[in-house]
Amino acid sequence: MKTFLMVVQFLICIGLIVAVLLQESKGEGLGSIGGGGKMFFNKASQKEIVLEKATKYLAFGFMLMAVLLSIL
Repeated sequence: MKTFLMVVQFLICIGLIVAVLLQESKGEGLGSIGGGGKMFFNKASQKEIVLEKATKYLAFGFMLMAVLLSIL
């Protein structure tokens, strides 16, 4: 049982890494202060919305699995 849960956590971890790496960088740092930033004005595409949701769910699943494995 514990080995199965560790494999599931590993797969969630790989999925989380892929979801994070596929997202575009939004951080413009201090460049957005001078008015040159497009961080606040561009609309998110469908791909970005799906990746953000996937990242949230995978992160929650990863935390849940980590707590569950620490209890067992």
